[in-house]
Amino acid sequence: MEMGKVVLVALALALVLGLAESFDLHEKDLASEESLWDLYERWRSHHTVSRDLNEKHKRFNVFKENVKHVHNFNKKDKPYKLKLNKFADMTNHEFKSSYAGSKVNHQRMFRGSSRGTGGFMHEKTDNLPPSVDWRKKGAVTSVKDQGQCGSCWAFSTIVAVEGINQIKTNKLVSLSEQELIDCDNTDNQGCNGGLMEYAFEFIKQNKGITTEQNYPYKAADGSCDAGKENSHAVMIDGHENVPANDENALKKAVANQPISVAIDAGGSDFQFYSEGVFTGDCGTELDHGVAIVGYGTTLDGTKYWIVKNSWGPEWGEKGYLRMERGISAEEGQCGIAMEASYPIKSSPNNTEGASLKDEL
Repeated sequence: MEMGKVVLVALALALVLGLAESFDLHEKDLASEESLWDLYERWRSHHTVSRDLNEKHKRFNVFKENVKHVHNFNKKDKPYKLKLNKFADMTNHEFKSSYAGSKVNHQRMFRGSSRGTGGFMHEKTDNLPPSVDWRKKGAVTSVKDQGQCGSCWAFSTIVAVEGINQIKTNKLVSLSEQELIDCDNTDNQGCNGGLMEYAFEFIKQNKGITTEQNYPYKAADGSCDAGKENSHAVMIDGHENVPANDENALKKAVANQPISVAIDAGGSDFQFYSEGVFTGDCGTELDHGVAIVGYGTTLDGTKYWIVKNSWGPEWGEKGYLRMERGISAEEGQCGIAMEASYPIKSSPNNTEGASLKDEL
């Protein structure tokens, strides 16, 4: 290819990527039914969403309402913004059913009291740093996408195990959520939800978990592949629970390692969250597993948690969100301090099978 054509292709690609990155919403887009339809077509093209004609008209009506919600919200003086992301033609009910459907409260109700050692090894941690970001310390893999499978509990678990393994071994190994979905079916229910602490218990009893490369993610329930299941890459010694409804205890834990938490993520503001510190209205109906990988404070003094989600890198702040920290409610923003837990790994020696090709 000639140099001129290479430059033109590069410029065109940069323009496309630039447009894709922003996908801004303007007042003129809401001017008429025609302009809204044009916006919908552009949104579908950007997110490669295919719909048949009847479905398109039905979805367009949902999309219109979501456009108005996002547009009107962003006019307000709030510390966070919304955007038309890949969930923009889903009703909030559909969104909750597909992406915030782990029903942690429901799982706990039917499965009894929590497990764990009963201790809290980070209790005596003091002189906490003003900010922590485990991403900068190399303990967090790239953002993953659970798809339309209620497997958030598996992703939350894996973030915490990947984190403590890197802290103890100095090796970042991407681990398999699919193994948990397929094989941890005594207590957890695959795409129908589960609890992170039961997944930690499974990994301990199973004497380890394999890599994502060895047992890749399918976004669907499957039968357990025993050969892959027994190819252990990382082992843990067990898990502990952070004292409930205590953000100070949670901060001590996060200062030492990434922590699995459950939140109420079913609100429409959460569905379309784009950037900033999330201070939106939400309850404590815990329905989604995520992981805290750090904390900090904005220049204006707003404290926040750095939360890794599993809805892909296009959602939120490149797949992450900052949630307000230190609010007056004991359970924390969206119940973030209610169900926190983490794996224990006593030494770097209890790993096997992890090779250089498995590292990120």
